[in-house]
Amino acid sequence: MRSNFDSNYLFGLFLTFFFVGLLVITPAGELNAAEAELVLATTTSTYDSGLLGKLNPVFEDRFDVKIKTIAVGTGAAIRHAENGDADVIMVHARAAEDEFMREGWGVNRRDLMYNDFVIIGPPGDPAGIKGMDKATEAFNKLSGSGSKFISRGDDSGTNKKELSIWEAAGVDPAGKWYLAIGKGMGDAIVQADRMGAYTLSDRGTYLSMEDEIDLEILVQGPVKGGDPVLMNPYGVIAVNPAKYPSVNYSTAMAYIGFVTSPEAQEIIGNYTVKGEQLFFPSALSEEPNFAQYVPMDYRK
Repeated sequence: MRSNFDSNYLFGLFLTFFFVGLLVITPAGELNAAEAELVLATTTSTYDSGLLGKLNPVFEDRFDVKIKTIAVGTGAAIRHAENGDADVIMVHARAAEDEFMREGWGVNRRDLMYNDFVIIGPPGDPAGIKGMDKATEAFNKLSGSGSKFISRGDDSGTNKKELSIWEAAGVDPAGKWYLAIGKGMGDAIVQADRMGAYTLSDRGTYLSMEDEIDLEILVQGPVKGGDPVLMNPYGVIAVNPAKYPSVNYSTAMAYIGFVTSPEAQEIIGNYTVKGEQLFFPSALSEEPNFAQYVPMDYRK
């Protein structure tokens, strides 16, 4: 007997190709009235960095569709989709994305872009982590320094990455020095700045706020030659209409097709703050990567 994952996923894939075919033969801007709004549940980093402000209006104008953006952590974005409250998600936690697909909630995942995480803190760097090569070693030193650390504590992709680093470092983050605030990236950065504390941030959000704060990048991610552990890939996934027939699947597929197109990938690659690129497009490659569509352990 086939598993629920197999049946739901294969049905979703069938609808994927069906609707992609419709989009190929349907002129831009002729989606019906019921499809006039697309609900995108996404991470705070894509919103706070300003990227969606450049990307989404192009799609809205072309397809005469209004995008309703729900900017929350990755975990909350996935829960919105599981509740049928979103049509498409744009998130950055591959293990959580895989579980979302494995349980049949999402179909047709695509690699979208990447940036990286950085460890930021006060210029004086009381914990002495500046220039360290390994995130785990930096976290280990932080935990023993007594310096304050602000955690998003919101089940976001950033929070998931942070917790995985503490685990790899063999540290149980607890005590007066560790504050989980349950808020987004921008709020975490502001609170860390006010308290002279450290935090883990995606590079894009940090750069978009750099002029407003005193915090500095102390430990680099792989974009600047730092620890590969701090890589931050993003994916985009349609909600499975086999689970929720009412979702706006055709427009979700149009959106996925758009953001992974050469035009949108160029917009992503050209988006800068103070001359620095925030995100790096990854949807287009010379060699096909079919594993991006399904959970990474699908062969097991």
